[in-house]
Amino acid sequence: MLYFPANSVRMIVKSTTLPADAVILDLEDAVSLDDKETARMIARDFIRLIKQRGIHVFVRVNSIATDLTIEDLRSTVVEGLDGVMLAKTETESDIARVCEMLKEAEKCSGVTPQSTQLIPLVESAKGVVNSLQIASASDRVVAVAFGAGDYYRDLGRDVSSISKEQIELLYARSQIVNVSRATGVQAIDSPFLGSLTDKESYLREVAMSAQLGFNGKQCIHPSQIEPINNAFSPSRGEIERAGRIEEAFEQAQARGLGVISFEGRMVDRMTYRQAKEVLATARTIDEKKRSMMQKTPFVTVSEVFSRQ
Repeated sequence: MLYFPANSVRMIVKSTTLPADAVILDLEDAVSLDDKETARMIARDFIRLIKQRGIHVFVRVNSIATDLTIEDLRSTVVEGLDGVMLAKTETESDIARVCEMLKEAEKCSGVTPQSTQLIPLVESAKGVVNSLQIASASDRVVAVAFGAGDYYRDLGRDVSSISKEQIELLYARSQIVNVSRATGVQAIDSPFLGSLTDKESYLREVAMSAQLGFNGKQCIHPSQIEPINNAFSPSRGEIERAGRIEEAFEQAQARGLGVISFEGRMVDRMTYRQAKEVLATARTIDEKKRSMMQKTPFVTVSEVFSRQ
């Protein structure tokens, strides 16, 4: 998921040519208070263009505590928007309140009721503690995302002091992954907090996110997309092995067996389901790649002006 300031037309147009699964138009930290209204209008006007290019589009709205959320939603809940990311989500009541706002915004804009998805962004100790209630508070919630920067500041620490191993963030990350699995939604890791030139640390963090069980990762620069896509995509070897497991287990099922020995390891129904998930993910990625190949690597003037 790639962040872009919602008030930057140039960057938004650029986002439509990149291999990101989703673009997040940021109305929160990346936009000053004086520019909020302009950013809302730009975001609203370009949502359809991003969607037409085959990319999921979300808007990060300001937190409930700011009293700016309702105006963010009234302006940007339009046809083509996949969902909103709620900044600094801390309680179940935050979800309840934003869902009421979404209901009103959908009605006013004429989009299908209950069609706008929701990704709570957990960025505080309180949010981490309440993450189970947050994740299960509404059917709109499709993922829970982690914001490491504000979380670490909430612990009273400067982000520049985070250790190389990031052990300070392990509890929060693990909690969000476990909660997401328990509630059947996705877990999206924080953007990298280090320097864009520190590629070694970035690659190490991306690998750790995948190893912990996150389904994806937020990023702030186009150069960060490819490492994320690589880390969260099954390898050719994993895909081939999953195909062999699927075939062997289904043959065993036909003979009335529920557990088999496969390449020296026991394979049960859970392993079979995991193999099918790997194959489904691989198919989705292949479809995405084919779609990207069919698109021009640039946005034409006619596309920009026909976005309405």
